[in-house]
Amino acid sequence: MTTSISAQNKINYEISFSEPQAHYVDVEMEISGLKGEFLDLKMPVWTPGSYLIREYSKNVESFQAFNKTGLSLNAQKVNKNTWRIASQNHGSIKISYRVYAFELSVRTSFVDESHAFLSPAGIFMYPEGQLNSASTITIKPYKNWTKISTGLEMAGSKANTFNAPDFDVLYDSPFEIGNQDIFEFDAAGVKHEVAMYGGGNYDKDILKRDMAKIVVEQTKTFGVNPNKRYVFIVHNFNSGGGGLEHLNSTVLGASRNSYATEAGRLRFLGLVSHEYFHLWNVKRLRPIALGPFNYNEENYTSNLWIAEGFTNYYQGIYTKRAGLQSPESFIMNLANTINQVENQPGNRVDPVSQSSFDAWIKQYRPNENSTNSTISYYTKGSLIALIMDLEIIHSTAGKSGLDEVMKAMYDEYFVKKARGYTDAEFKAMVEKIAGKSFDSMYADYIHGVKTIDYNTYLNYAGLALIDDAASANDAYLGAATTLKDGKIIISKVSRESPAWVGGLNVNDEILSMNDQQINTNSDPRSSEVDKFIANKRVGDQIKVLVNRDSQLLNIDVVLVRNPNHKFRIVALETATPAQVAVMKRWLKIN
Repeated sequence: MTTSISAQNKINYEISFSEPQAHYVDVEMEISGLKGEFLDLKMPVWTPGSYLIREYSKNVESFQAFNKTGLSLNAQKVNKNTWRIASQNHGSIKISYRVYAFELSVRTSFVDESHAFLSPAGIFMYPEGQLNSASTITIKPYKNWTKISTGLEMAGSKANTFNAPDFDVLYDSPFEIGNQDIFEFDAAGVKHEVAMYGGGNYDKDILKRDMAKIVVEQTKTFGVNPNKRYVFIVHNFNSGGGGLEHLNSTVLGASRNSYATEAGRLRFLGLVSHEYFHLWNVKRLRPIALGPFNYNEENYTSNLWIAEGFTNYYQGIYTKRAGLQSPESFIMNLANTINQVENQPGNRVDPVSQSSFDAWIKQYRPNENSTNSTISYYTKGSLIALIMDLEIIHSTAGKSGLDEVMKAMYDEYFVKKARGYTDAEFKAMVEKIAGKSFDSMYADYIHGVKTIDYNTYLNYAGLALIDDAASANDAYLGAATTLKDGKIIISKVSRESPAWVGGLNVNDEILSMNDQQINTNSDPRSSEVDKFIANKRVGDQIKVLVNRDSQLLNIDVVLVRNPNHKFRIVALETATPAQVAVMKRWLKIN
């Protein structure tokens, strides 16, 4: 018989750091009111928002269990992330274990002598079947650490102690512990805390002003901000990036010396915009598969193109609406995204809905063939959002746009029905708001790999997509190279390119081309292979000598015209009043 836990049971954690320089977290867990012969404790295998099985239990050491008198209890690991304790009706037991924390990212825990960042899914175990149980977390900071930043509420007046109403909230509430620089601002009726670790050349007053503008603009879309308090945990490194959304907080990675430039500050604010928009899109308005969570295995959905792709689109929308970037800059970034998507061969292979479903095995595990076989649901999803937005605005003569879809979905499925949405339900809402069928868009661009007819949608707003490479006739090999240990190594071969057809392989060392030795002492920013190809013509046959596993191979390839695009978006010279109206409605231009 397994152990049961009633509503009166208490779960308390105490977190300390006896050896932060060695990157360890010490965890003590106390559970009272148990009944039964044994208790199974589990550690999640993934964390919400990051769709990869990360096997957090691999970092656990020295697991032990004791009764209330200190007597050691039999405890054994029964599978990769489950420990079984012979609780034998002891009523109250204590568990201790250590977690090695030395993976620097927004989704994994990291500890050293300067600070601790705790990603809760990789720190806190839960009693099996008891995800709804409340818990109390007490943090014992190391030596001179004086500050704790987290989205959890404090447990009354008890120092450094926090309450989690259930494990979903606990796993969605990271901790930053140390001496981080903390500043605050109020926006949309919400108090915001910004916890900066790692220093940087940021100006607090400028960040407070600009971050507040984003908060206000995003809250306008939904008419309500779901929090009373929100925490930004920012890790500043020499070169940093990335973010992970949480229920009432986020973790951001940034480059500490990039804030002083307009471009660097806008990159950071774009990240702020992206993760803050997740407050509504994903953390509350979500695909039905993403909650309640199963922390023991993958949670599949084909709608990450909405969850992440739409958020990617809106991060730029809101920096523009907040006056932090110009319409021209926003449109230029759209053109860059179109280039990125349309120049990736995998876009013609992998539907964005399938890319969403396969996130667990592909998104975080790219290999040398990923660009040939996959497309990102972030970038492709943002382009679906773009054309959907413009189609709705056009079809409703400016009455509605994607904003109205997102708000209606939020009100219907989070507020009213308190559940996630299905793919069919999202599509139905789009069609209801737009007053027309979206069958072809879904079939062609979401579940299919047909090239998006960008100009149809951009023309609605008086814009046109132009390919500056359309008339070019440059020769193309289709093999990217890198300089490694004084050798020119093929790092990527593009699908259906001459290199692909001819049989050049990733990891081949290029020795010569047409019996001409390739110089390896050049500027590493410029490929000698590219320089050689630039002097050839479409249709030329070249002989490539490669070293493959210590065998010399001569490979003949026939060069073709470079298929890559160089898109830009321009304004039509004779835009109609209707097109101008769509443009103003789309970008909220007065």
